[in-house]
Amino acid sequence: MLRAATLSEAVRERARALGFDRVAIGPAAPPEHGAEFERWLDAGYAGTMEYLARGRAARRDPETLLPGARSVIAVALGYNQTADADGWAPIARYARGRDYHDVMRPRLEALGEALCEMAGPETRSRACVDTSAVLERDLAARAGLGWIGKNTNLLDQALGSFFFIGIVLTTAELATDSPLPDRCGSCTACLRACPTQAFVAPYVLDSRRCISYLTIEHRGPVAEELRPAIGEWAFGCDICQTVCPWNRKAPPTSEPAFRPSGPLEPLEELLALDDHAFRARFRGSALRRAKRSGLLRSAALVLGNRRDTAARPALTRRLEDPDPVVRDAARWALDRIGAE
Repeated sequence: MLRAATLSEAVRERARALGFDRVAIGPAAPPEHGAEFERWLDAGYAGTMEYLARGRAARRDPETLLPGARSVIAVALGYNQTADADGWAPIARYARGRDYHDVMRPRLEALGEALCEMAGPETRSRACVDTSAVLERDLAARAGLGWIGKNTNLLDQALGSFFFIGIVLTTAELATDSPLPDRCGSCTACLRACPTQAFVAPYVLDSRRCISYLTIEHRGPVAEELRPAIGEWAFGCDICQTVCPWNRKAPPTSEPAFRPSGPLEPLEELLALDDHAFRARFRGSALRRAKRSGLLRSAALVLGNRRDTAARPALTRRLEDPDPVVRDAARWALDRIGAE
């Protein structure tokens, strides 16, 4: 046990040296909320994210991903920043700098390699940054990285919820931390603030109504009854986080890669991007996840919600767009602004 404790402390030191803000260690047993995850999928709350259902069995047992896994190293890296910096207000805070996968994965792999060097050549590890079939949030919560809030985000007393989660599964036996208690209490600020009423109940999110899902993961037109509620969000949404009391004192990110490299163009200019220009403009950015179709669709909806007559020319040009989803959004936005 002493060896496990010593190894765990060395892992923590290495994680902090790699720039992670928080580190916690837990067991690699099946997550406690596996059954709830299954019911969530069966209820259809994942929307069109079929990849979640394809890996549903693997997500219920980390050993499926790494046979012999015994421990989980969970890390947090904050991304908080000024809400309206340089015109980036329509974009969720996490997506304003470099794609977090490109920032997190090399560090997690370095952490896993360092662990294997310390624990011995028989040790194996695997890094996960929300692209692997594992329930990162549940494993991180059990490790004591934070508690799961009513808005389904992981919360930490110091970082709030504006942080990325990274996981390293390992076959090494490590001394584990204790889970944190739920500190949301009777607060329901996040549930009440959601413009689309995406929360079915505390701790249960219907992705099909979530603005982040609609502007990032969803392909095709957004349901007309939800378009006005999207408001000013062209990519993602931070509302249920910004109203959370635990985020009032969340520190700004210490990671330069998560900060914007420059101002964001007006949405009218983004509407002019063709496929090649879109890929070039957002190379290395999480915004590429929405593809040109999704970003221009959402940008058009935002302009329609603003009812800004100055956006008419840009929207009118998109009535001839080769993408029917973009044409539909532009037509709706022009109708909302009103004819000249």
